[in-house]
Amino acid sequence: MTAFRLELRRNRGLLLGLGVGFGAYAALMGLMYPIMRENDALFASYMETFPREFLAAFGMTGLLSDPGVFFTTYIGSWLWPIVAAAAGLLAATRTAADLDRGFLDLPLSTPISRTRYLGVSIAVQILIMAVLAAVGVLALWGAGTAVGAEFDLGRFAMAGVFAFAFGCAIAGPATLLSVLTLSRGLTSGIVGGVLILMYALFVLSGISADWDWVGRLSAWNHFPTTSLIDDGVLPIGDLLLFAMIAIGTWVAAVAAFRRRDLAA
Repeated sequence: MTAFRLELRRNRGLLLGLGVGFGAYAALMGLMYPIMRENDALFASYMETFPREFLAAFGMTGLLSDPGVFFTTYIGSWLWPIVAAAAGLLAATRTAADLDRGFLDLPLSTPISRTRYLGVSIAVQILIMAVLAAVGVLALWGAGTAVGAEFDLGRFAMAGVFAFAFGCAIAGPATLLSVLTLSRGLTSGIVGGVLILMYALFVLSGISADWDWVGRLSAWNHFPTTSLIDDGVLPIGDLLLFAMIAIGTWVAAVAAFRRRDLAA
């Protein structure tokens, strides 16, 4: 528990900064929802002025008065992936950062094993993702409900679980790459580049039916928050996909770290 508390203390600034900013934005959007609902026709005509590519990029596939479209437009399609990527990369690359600063020798010179050292880091990553996903969803739901929005707490909670899994699927590969490369910059560049590419494929698949197939290669295509909130059905297959990616890469990272030559 001592190692866990120390790792959590090292990440408290990250958690606090992202949590406050993300929660404040989500709450503000929740307070604005009744305005959008009351001016539904005006916003619909306003959206028609934007190119189809722009609407596809932000998940604007319907009316903003619809809770699922609203959540996807302002949280699911772009903000949460950015928050999750920032949290995942900064927390998951602690090993590489510790090596650069010469700090890694300190914990590994104590009775703590490599497995425990990285395991504690992974546990904190999971906690950070869970807290951030809960903060964003509850802030949006709470603020919206306070001003009369009829948000379904159960469906928003499912969206929060899905967002958590999405974030873990970013943190897991980042942890593995951090161990393999021992470079925070290289890991961030690879993960960030892959996410940008997948987002571009997601947008492309929404522009033309001819390119619909490329969407299957994008994580965004497996993060259907609009239909989840509107229909109340949790896509178990996509959730398991994210879980397998996260758990598989975390396990691989621990196995690789146990044998990794830190002088290489």
